[in-house]
Amino acid sequence: MKEKRKALWIFMPLLCIFLLFSFCFSSVKVQANDNLEELKVGVPIDRCPIFYLDKNKNITGIGVDLMEEAALNSGYKLSFIAIKEATIKEALDNEIYDIILPFGSAIKSAKGKSTIVSDNLFETPFTLVISNNSSLLNLNEIHVGMLKSLTGAGDTVKELYPGMNITFYDTMDSSIKDLRNGKVDALLHNSYVWSYVLQKPSYSDLNVQPNAMFSMDFRIGAIESAKGSEIIERLNEGIAKISDTKRRAITLDYTSRNLYQYDFSDYMYKYGMYLLLIILLILSIMIIFLMKNKSIRQENEKKLKLLVNQDTLTGVLSYVGFKKRAEEILKEYPDNSYLLIYTNIKNFKYINERFGKAQGDELLCFLAERLKELGTEDEAIGRINADRFVILYRNSGGEKMHEDYLKAFDPVKNYFIERGKDERVLLCYGIYVLTPTDYQQINIDLMIDYAHLAEKNVRERQNEGYEFYNQDQWERGKQIAEVVNYMPLAIKNGGIHVWYQPQYNYETKEITGAEALVRWKHESKGFLPPAYFIPILEETGLIYDLDYFVWERVCEDLKRWDELGYHKYVSVNVSRCDIKDDNDISEIFNNLIKKYNLTPDQLRIEITESAYVENSKKQIEATNKLRKLGFQVEMDDFGSGYSSLNMLKEVPVDRIKLDLNFLTSTGDLKKSRIIISSVIKMLLSLDVKIIAEGVETKEQADFLLSEGCANMQGYYFYKPMPVEDYSKLIIKNKDDKK
Repeated sequence: MKEKRKALWIFMPLLCIFLLFSFCFSSVKVQANDNLEELKVGVPIDRCPIFYLDKNKNITGIGVDLMEEAALNSGYKLSFIAIKEATIKEALDNEIYDIILPFGSAIKSAKGKSTIVSDNLFETPFTLVISNNSSLLNLNEIHVGMLKSLTGAGDTVKELYPGMNITFYDTMDSSIKDLRNGKVDALLHNSYVWSYVLQKPSYSDLNVQPNAMFSMDFRIGAIESAKGSEIIERLNEGIAKISDTKRRAITLDYTSRNLYQYDFSDYMYKYGMYLLLIILLILSIMIIFLMKNKSIRQENEKKLKLLVNQDTLTGVLSYVGFKKRAEEILKEYPDNSYLLIYTNIKNFKYINERFGKAQGDELLCFLAERLKELGTEDEAIGRINADRFVILYRNSGGEKMHEDYLKAFDPVKNYFIERGKDERVLLCYGIYVLTPTDYQQINIDLMIDYAHLAEKNVRERQNEGYEFYNQDQWERGKQIAEVVNYMPLAIKNGGIHVWYQPQYNYETKEITGAEALVRWKHESKGFLPPAYFIPILEETGLIYDLDYFVWERVCEDLKRWDELGYHKYVSVNVSRCDIKDDNDISEIFNNLIKKYNLTPDQLRIEITESAYVENSKKQIEATNKLRKLGFQVEMDDFGSGYSSLNMLKEVPVDRIKLDLNFLTSTGDLKKSRIIISSVIKMLLSLDVKIIAEGVETKEQADFLLSEGCANMQGYYFYKPMPVEDYSKLIIKNKDDKK
């Protein structure tokens, strides 16, 4: 123990002497450094780990540490300044810098001044970087990208590889973009910089090429002058004193550090997928939550609407709900014909008193169920109050209505009788037939009032039954429903027949052609006149199916007559409803004659004069297309009351069908003849062909011929006839001509 104390007393004075010596030496050294000459050194700061800014914004790096070692050895202290110029060549012309780094060899400044460079401070290996999916060719033949701050190094590279093409870039990102796009084959920089830059996650597709490396000197440069030469000469002495061990130690120190710091884009590139998944997960949870809330809200709204729009006792629509749904239906199905039926149980109050309210409610539910069984999506059933129901019923004709009446109301009438109770339910109901105005100006309350008035009349005058508010409209509705519902079946089942009325040349006594007319042979009513169903089909927009059936049947007949050697023409009627935006009538007829191997002159297209008046632009456009394809177009019913002399100028027709209304109607016959004569002369002057229709007497025929109109059609010559009779007639007429 005494020996340890003795040693301690000896060591402590020695330690104090050493610390005092060290302090004095360092003070001398600091004082010496303060007296050293200062050099301003310009360096680029975009070359980590050679030159870069640390966290405190101080310039540091391998180049800085080695330069400070050389300066200390040569008696200088250094002040590093970041080069603001685009290239080192430009920086050389800035007098603020005493020296500039780095140089591979002496170069000219941007203004052409010569430079002097130091001995090599250390070797900087330059490395080529390429995309992972590419490979390098001969270095003398490739296109390389470099940063503009490396233009000095670029001169050295050109000396080593004269055939190499170099493009300089402002930023590393722009050079890498061109590398990926194939605009350059590789990028060139020193390997220390690449070791830093390629730590960026988004550059993981780039590949360093160690086999393509070459080393460049890392030298200090200055403008060639007495002062520059003196600085470089002294720095060379300092460079010579730096050992290789020191160089390796400094290089290893910086290259072994993890200097690259991720920015936001790096984190997004590396972890963006995970972040996206997390965001999607959060959004999914939020969407599910919102949808759940929306579903709950909708369910509550639905329940609320049901309370408002649905009758809780019977399950049919409430008064409010019925009005809404009825208006929707009339807007959605404007072409349907509808009735509004108001139903009332006449003895309901007595039933409630006799059998109790529960039995009365059961009766109401039973009535509602019977009505719901008949209803479709384009119909509506509602309960107004108590025992009063309303039905928006699709008018499908009297037979259908009678069938539905039996299905719905007979079981209700016998409800108590079927259950062994001697009480018959009395039903009264009023019917309102909707008019065209009701579809344009929808007023459900007014329709219900009309139907209610009809029901009230029944209730006050008799025990039960029904009454129409507007009987005439009902009869018209029945007719429309019958035509609309049965016409498709008539076409399909052979109930529609095409008849022909011959057209006659009174001068040559020859049948020149015929007009195709349609006849409907009803299953129970026999042949129906066209006036019964044609206007309804036009009104409801369903005429096209019938017209097309007639056109095709005429083409079939024409083909058959062609095969027998009788080349005839037939005039066919085209309704104004057939000519619309979605129907190219000219293309339809063109396809038909191609299908049956006919010529355009065999079909003559009749369009009524009134159609030209209603929609002259569309009709004239269709007429022009038809005539261009070779069809002859006739204006039908000319002179029937709509004629306009201006129309003869505007409408390009081939033939006018002159209506003899002037000669058959009441009035002054002499004036009528003058009018007919003038019209014929005018048409002949306009070079328009004429055929007179409705000729019923020899006197009319003689008069027309005397005025220059030889082609006629009418009962005086022939009535419309079935195709079989017409076929025999044209054969006989041809034989008679022989």
